Amino acid sequence: MTTIRGARDRARVEVTAAIKDEARKQLAAEGAVKLSLRAVARELGMVSSALYRYFPSRDDLLTALIVDAYDAVGTAAESALAAAPDPRDHRARWSAVCAAVRAWALAHPHEYALIYGSPVPGYTAPMDTVGPAARVGGVLISIVRDAYASQGLALPPLDEELRPEAHRLAADLAPGLPPAVVVTLVAAWAQLFGLISFEVFGQFNRVVEERDAFFAQAASRLAQEIGLRPAL
Repeated sequence: MTTIRGARDRARVEVTAAIKDEARKQLAAEGAVKLSLRAVARELGMVSSALYRYFPSRDDLLTALIVDAYDAVGTAAESALAAAPDPRDHRARWSAVCAAVRAWALAHPHEYALIYGSPVPGYTAPMDTVGPAARVGGVLISIVRDAYASQGLALPPLDEELRPEAHRLAADLAPGLPPAVVVTLVAAWAQLFGLISFEVFGQFNRVVEERDAFFAQAASRLAQEIGLRPAL
């Protein structure tokens, strides 16, 4: 029985992977709005009723693709942080993570569009996506935490009218960090993905030519705005 169960489990994993691979091809060709379980089943030579045993609805398949994409970019960010040579150079660690996120986005534009592009009409992301979606943000927060703990962080200014919102953001997103830092960190996070989205979605065409250098300087400036000090 154990051998049979193991074979069934392996077969399920393989079929699930094939379904998701075909769905990603459809994303690239048609976009998330036109993703169809029937079309996926047809391309795989399956009957629709068989595919429904793996993904009961289009939204279930979309959720699986979204979680996979968030996990993939999260892994890229975490790997870049782990590979950074000097744990004391917080600006360099920040830049390495930003570069890794950009590289993943450029290599997987359709998956990036699924998680950071326009919402899919009629689809509401379930709680299953929250943890994976937070992975990149968690890496960026960890860099700032390390800098703060090692006195490698200069506190940015905070406008008085923003102080209540800053305290709320700090309590929700990064307890223990100064509210002024959390405000600039959230702004930097938004600007980072704005930069990447402009490049992925073509807004930099005929505008920015030296994009590697442009992005590297922009990411470094974001680190500076947060208050990350250069390594001594």
